Amino acid sequence: MHVGMWGLAAIMVVIASWLFYRYFAPARWRDWTRTSVVQAFIIAFYAEMYGFPLTIYFLARFFGLDLQWTKGGNLWAQLFGTETAHLVAMGLGYMIVFVGASMIIEGWRAIHRAHEAGRLVTDGIYARVRHPQYSGLFLITFGEGIVHWPTITSVVAFPVIVLAYVRLAHKEERKMLAEFGDAYRDYQRRVPAFVPHRRSHGHLQGATR
Repeated sequence: MHVGMWGLAAIMVVIASWLFYRYFAPARWRDWTRTSVVQAFIIAFYAEMYGFPLTIYFLARFFGLDLQWTKGGNLWAQLFGTETAHLVAMGLGYMIVFVGASMIIEGWRAIHRAHEAGRLVTDGIYARVRHPQYSGLFLITFGEGIVHWPTITSVVAFPVIVLAYVRLAHKEERKMLAEFGDAYRDYQRRVPAFVPHRRSHGHLQGATR
């Protein structure tokens, strides 16, 4: 059972935090409030995964969950009574995380290429969604904190993270409209914000984050 492995928990928190701030470091101090929600998610998530399974103990104490020590600290393994449930959830969760990470990296590269060229990005992954990096963040937190290793904290924090970055996206789009005008307005009409649809794969010319 993953209990008391605080050293490993600390290492994972440092690695995950470094990766997060590499791609989502806020430009202004006022935006740190938003990132602090994700930081809290990271700390609580790995503290429960490797340190103390608070969710399992909470459910056992207040809802009568039959705690089976041989099933580890994963909620799915406890609920279904088999480690296979954990393995299936882990596989699905990691696949979702991989897709999310790929979106973040591809979006980040596209933004930097566009910044150097001084143009609006609407090609590549930005021809599918207007905010691929935020979509990727949603997928990663969902894949890890909901599918792979759900905890009370991660389930509560996930919608807060989504709401915070949806609001940030709307704020950024107002700036893009002020800068690019009708070109960005047309882009908004043609490409969805976070979830791609079949019509959004056409070749456009120029995006935002």
